[in-house]
Amino acid sequence: MSNRYKDKNCLVFGTGVSGRAAAGLLIKNGARVTLFDQNEKADKEAVRASFDDASSLNIVLGTLSGEEKERTDILVLSPGVPLDNPLVTELSGRGVYVTGEIELGYELSKGELLAITGTNGKTTTTTLLGEIMKAYARGTGRNVLVVGNIGDPYTLHAPETTEETITVAEISSFQLETIHAFKPRVSAVLNVTPDHLNRHHSMENYAAVKKSISLNQDSGDTLVLNYDDPITRSMAEGQKADVVFFTGKEVPITEKRDFVHIKDGAVYVNARRIVGISEIKLLGKHNLENVMAAVAMAERFGVPDQVIRDTVRNFKAVEHRIEFVRNIDGVDYYNDSKGTNPDAAIKAVEAMVKPTILIGGGYDKKSTYDEFIEAFEGKVKLLILIGETAEIIKECALRHGFGAVIMADDLRDAVNIACDNAVSGDAVLLSPACASWDMFKNYEERGRLFKEYVSSL
Repeated sequence: MSNRYKDKNCLVFGTGVSGRAAAGLLIKNGARVTLFDQNEKADKEAVRASFDDASSLNIVLGTLSGEEKERTDILVLSPGVPLDNPLVTELSGRGVYVTGEIELGYELSKGELLAITGTNGKTTTTTLLGEIMKAYARGTGRNVLVVGNIGDPYTLHAPETTEETITVAEISSFQLETIHAFKPRVSAVLNVTPDHLNRHHSMENYAAVKKSISLNQDSGDTLVLNYDDPITRSMAEGQKADVVFFTGKEVPITEKRDFVHIKDGAVYVNARRIVGISEIKLLGKHNLENVMAAVAMAERFGVPDQVIRDTVRNFKAVEHRIEFVRNIDGVDYYNDSKGTNPDAAIKAVEAMVKPTILIGGGYDKKSTYDEFIEAFEGKVKLLILIGETAEIIKECALRHGFGAVIMADDLRDAVNIACDNAVSGDAVLLSPACASWDMFKNYEERGRLFKEYVSSL
């Protein structure tokens, strides 16, 4: 792919990890780079110090001058910057080429790409698929990168890719808004449930953005879809890519496509048995779906069944996703800080097999919580709430007749309240159903603090 960025004036919007990685990659590819952030209080020197060579980097905080806007040829957005940001609409209206960090990484990298999106399950599926691909590549000389929304930006590792590189990428809806040529050999949409509606404004928009992961795929590529989710099932229509479904139910006789499915207590690819459910260490029905998606993607890439089988058998839960922390006086504590929307938290609640004290609440993404509360029946004995959405969730719980609610001052207070109310045989679950940004830097910090507070009980 040609380098469209050489000798161009590139404005990178956002000084976070993604923005800095994008700026570094552009500099390496001969662009003239301005790194911009609307937060005028950002630490310019700390940003500059994060680069090996920032001698040619221009850093602007607060507002851009008219001259800086005029000379911009290309605008590269960090995932956190929405397309309706006034500066973005102004520059795009002038004809400036607008792209994103994930597209930049794709354009300036080599090798083969497997990409995963969906409302929930992305991190677990990406991590598992990454482990499968590493096992497959072992001894072949091929290197495997796991990038994207899961941790390291795609742009950070693009320079080290070769034609032999296999890249496994977790892709968010924010990143998909700015793709152009992005074309995975194998992609997957795991599920679509309400999330980020404060950014996408409607479910139709949100689903369309998720579907766009397959926008440039053709007959030589594969799209893996969840057959049990009506929104993702409908994405099969009109696809140029070959579609593979996964389902936790019986394969419909009317369907002529390939299926990964459950039969006789095992995961099958069509008629081939891959692994027994009892051999899988992950907890919950949703994790079975994640396993099936990873199996489908690996199988379509050409990974032998035995490599897939061995990796799935040995794979454990990722950090912050129904992660067992410890047992104290007969009470199990679980960290599901990555349950950042109601649907993810519902899946965590459904995975619990003991009477559960649930810690929830956080940043308000304009979600609704009715289905979340309805999932409590026979599972949740007490709800402890923190954060911006605490009152909203409490009101919803009371409307549904669930009155066992305690408001906590902060996460440490919530852990102490949970400990005081738990008895042997219970479980305490942090699954907030909300993002973390009202009280924490990110869900990882929230999860780490939860584990720290539990450990200190």
